[in-house]
Amino acid sequence: MILTIAGHELKTMFLSPLAWVILGVLQGLLGYMFLAQIDSFFMLQPQLIHLQNTPGVTDIIIAPLFQLSAIILLMVMPLITMRSIAEEKRNRTLSLLISSPVSMTEIVLGKFVGLLFFIIILVSMLMLMPLSLYAGTTLDIGKLFSIYLSMLLLLSSFAAIGLYLSSLTENQTIAAVSTFGALLLLWMIDWLGDTLADGQTVVSYLSILRHHQSLLEGVFNSSDVIYYLLLITTFLVLTIRQLDRERLLR
Repeated sequence: MILTIAGHELKTMFLSPLAWVILGVLQGLLGYMFLAQIDSFFMLQPQLIHLQNTPGVTDIIIAPLFQLSAIILLMVMPLITMRSIAEEKRNRTLSLLISSPVSMTEIVLGKFVGLLFFIIILVSMLMLMPLSLYAGTTLDIGKLFSIYLSMLLLLSSFAAIGLYLSSLTENQTIAAVSTFGALLLLWMIDWLGDTLADGQTVVSYLSILRHHQSLLEGVFNSSDVIYYLLLITTFLVLTIRQLDRERLLR
């Protein structure tokens, strides 16, 4: 049932023009930035030749590109997740799901997996740009994989948070704005951590930015992966409990 719900969620997403617009605009915008990064690399190349431990193409072109894409997707993901459950509530189809012989866990995981499929498509399309550089240079495969994994984990955590906040309301606008606010808080909380005990605090560990930045730099640390998995699991459990609470009220 999880895959059935996920397939329906993904199909519904692509029946809406929003998903196609998001994919098209992101490809166009980041494609332009990608070409600009390549142009900057050629301009810096004469200076880089004389440096020791010269950063490679992956560091100069690909990492900044995906750092920018993460900031853009922080604003875009709420638009994708806002309808996940809020629309079901507004259309009164959530009661049909709740009354069906399907557990809340299957419903929530199905919707999350549907969002995850969309995220995989989105990130894979973005990865085609750096992979095209293989035609003229070599890339750091380890860093490239770390960047890909970082984007998947980051956007999956965005999706889990958005899914939970979408379950709290039937208004899609409220779901989108609250999701953006929550993601922005988790992104900016790193600044607060830097002012407390040199950033070595629990507050700084909660920052999405810090863990994402480490993986972008190719520093693979299990604590970063665990952080994202815990974040995703926490908000999925909260979503399941929220829907269970609503089923009991009905």
